[in-house]
Amino acid sequence: QVQVVESGGGLVQPGGSLRLTCQASGRIFAVATMGWYRQAPGKQRERVAFITSGGTTDVSDFVKGRFSISRNNARTTVWLQMNNLEPDDTGVYYCNAYDGRDWWGQGTQVTVSS
Repeated sequence: QVQVVESGGGLVQPGGSLRLTCQASGRIFAVATMGWYRQAPGKQRERVAFITSGGTTDVSDFVKGRFSISRNNARTTVWLQMNNLEPDDTGVYYCNAYDGRDWWGQGTQVTVSS
């Protein structure tokens, strides 16, 4: 099993920044990718960014240039740096670990509002 726990959400004004943290534990060696997803009220969950076990990253077009994903060398922590936040970025952000199965955290709320 893999466990993931998110932190770092909160209320921020438009144009502000937040850094989300995902702490992973368990069978980390088996994880192929880790990623961040978000779900806004009334909308489907969508992938924001991911990083592979080899370090390749991908950021979805709708946040490209504003968000970035990174991790530590031990692959136990993944960060999502979010800059120039917009109201449409509001939602619950979930960390995902994939080792052939999807493992999800409980989510962290991000609210962008003035």
